[in-house]
Amino acid sequence: MSRSWTMHPVAQLSLARIREFIREPEAVFWSYVFPLVMIVSLGLAFRSEPIEAVAVVVQDGERTDELVKVLSASARLVVSSGPAEECRRQLRSGKSELIIVADSTDGTDAYRFVFDPTRPGSVHARDAVNDVLQRSAGRTDPVLTVDDAVTEPGSRYIDFLVPGLIGMGLMGGGIWGVGFGIVDMRIRQLLKRFLGTPMKKPHFIAAIMISRIVFMIPEILIVLIASRLLFGVVNHGSYLIMTLLIVLGAFEFAGIGLLVASRAKTLEAVSGLMNLSMVPMWIASGIFFSPDRFPSFIQPLINVLPLTPLIGAMRRVMQESAGLAQIIPELAIILGWGVVTFFLGLKLFRWE
Repeated sequence: MSRSWTMHPVAQLSLARIREFIREPEAVFWSYVFPLVMIVSLGLAFRSEPIEAVAVVVQDGERTDELVKVLSASARLVVSSGPAEECRRQLRSGKSELIIVADSTDGTDAYRFVFDPTRPGSVHARDAVNDVLQRSAGRTDPVLTVDDAVTEPGSRYIDFLVPGLIGMGLMGGGIWGVGFGIVDMRIRQLLKRFLGTPMKKPHFIAAIMISRIVFMIPEILIVLIASRLLFGVVNHGSYLIMTLLIVLGAFEFAGIGLLVASRAKTLEAVSGLMNLSMVPMWIASGIFFSPDRFPSFIQPLINVLPLTPLIGAMRRVMQESAGLAQIIPELAIILGWGVVTFFLGLKLFRWE
């Protein structure tokens, strides 16, 4: 009579890892509470709101009061005035984006703008003030334009951000959760004890990866639910495809975590290897901004980083309703990273 599947080494080791995780409050906090804090913090920081009015300062002169009155009529501007030295101080400290100086040229009113052209806020302030002054002088637009502000879910920065945070969570949970856990057991001589049992190496590695994937799925669900309830983030695509991407992403980064920990003997060594593998993805894979911002000559390298196709595919599904056929290239790269790193990690893994 065959043994029950619950007594299989993989099942028993997976259960042991889950129990160990639950008994560590710190691990529960960083896996489930911290992602919630991050989504709330970033969601509040980048929530959809009208652009704030920009601060400008008018340098004292004969027409200061008149100029302040004209500019104050615009809701886009916060206007103050002061002597030249004070105006320069405000511009230098960032309290004002622009200095307006009223001049006269051959008896005609003229204005001089003093600003930093490398500061987006200063450029915006210059254009806003120029528009107000030109209209107050009688300028009219020859072409009628109508503003149609887009605010529905899917077009905001928070909608762009959530898939990046999901990918970041999968990367950190997989690499740190698997890599750190294995090296910690190696340092505590637990792996040497496993070596003396009839358990096979693939059983141990499979249990480590399965338990990590079990931990990560609720973590991602928390981010998705919180972003939906708090900020109205909507998944316009298939939840089944998103689930597939989450599972494959968890497998991919668990494989990378296994590989970096396969030979490391100290926490310092594995920490260095994990940072070496994660930092390029933190910077270039598009967590907080599009990877298209980088020069074209390094785009091929960025596109094959493990995190880039995962975030890209999740954004296409959530924001563009992409189907399975449309993300096959991304799925191939994700699966390729997972399979290759898993088998390399299995081959290189040492108990001691």
